[in-house]
Amino acid sequence: MSQKIRCAWVGHQDIYLPYHDHEWGVPLHDDQRQFEMLCLEGAQAGLTWILILKKREEYRRVFHEFEPNRVAAMSDVELEAALLDPGIVRNRLKVFSVRKNAQAFLQVVDEFGSFDQYLWGFVGGKPIVNAWKHISEVPAWTAESDAMSKDLKKRGFKFVGSTICYAHMQATGMVNDHTTDCFCYAPLAKPARAKAV
Repeated sequence: MSQKIRCAWVGHQDIYLPYHDHEWGVPLHDDQRQFEMLCLEGAQAGLTWILILKKREEYRRVFHEFEPNRVAAMSDVELEAALLDPGIVRNRLKVFSVRKNAQAFLQVVDEFGSFDQYLWGFVGGKPIVNAWKHISEVPAWTAESDAMSKDLKKRGFKFVGSTICYAHMQATGMVNDHTTDCFCYAPLAKPARAKAV
């Protein structure tokens, strides 16, 4: 394993290394990837992220690479078949929520031009850069994730509580929650000024 200092949550899980080093906290501005991450964060509810990360390729297969138009058009028969697939979390509410979220996603795109523009509006269009020294300081939710959750729910999205929304914000770089000793922190902190803590 590399001797680089990483966020403590990475631990000794090899699958976390590329995810932490190249994805988590990197500003994401791709609508389809944003949709995918929101659905995967929802699938994580009550479970662990590592479980979902291990199943990510299977989720992509089952849900048409998270192409929103295709997911929005999935039939009940397809979703029932997905519930029999051991490659994903076979929870009826979660599986059916992916289609519902795709339909709500398309409505947001119609209204705002892109899902990306809509989501990034909750942080003023640029990352919030925190300066946490220890993982214990990192919050589970914030006022911004509360606002995002409330609005997503109003628009018909499912599995978008404030904690899920904050995890999404962290994963997609809307906030930089790498701890300050992590080698990823400084490069991602450069474009924006740190938020006072």
